Amino acid sequence: MPRNPKSQGLKHSREELLRPREAALELHISFPTIKQWIYKRKIRSIRTAGGHHRIPQSEIDRLLFRTRAKTGPERELLVRRVSGRNQLVGRIESVRVSGLMAEVLISIGEQQITSIITARSVRDMNLKAGQTAAALIKSMGVMILRV
Repeated sequence: MPRNPKSQGLKHSREELLRPREAALELHISFPTIKQWIYKRKIRSIRTAGGHHRIPQSEIDRLLFRTRAKTGPERELLVRRVSGRNQLVGRIESVRVSGLMAEVLISIGEQQITSIITARSVRDMNLKAGQTAAALIKSMGVMILRV
């Protein structure tokens, strides 16, 4: 994968840049659709010295949930069949297994969530960095802090 040698307005100068075809695959859309999004500025892209478009990983992450299902019923199927509604879709940043337990770090936009689960669950789901995953928040109460 090409890396961004210059910042060019990106938040992180080492942010991964994807070719349009790779971005389309991750978003489950067609190549012509992603090209139209680029031309209509619905998705931010960076031009290489050769004039080719590259799409920052942060743009893919921003659009992940929106592109998985276009209709209400499809979105209902996407939201896993569980009673919890607090599901946040993001990208797995790292998976660290130690003995019977594992730490899974998921990036959701600019935020990160860490989950401690069993090592067996990691193996059963075949969790790896770079994959799309949903963090399901289960809590009897959620506190809000005004920032």
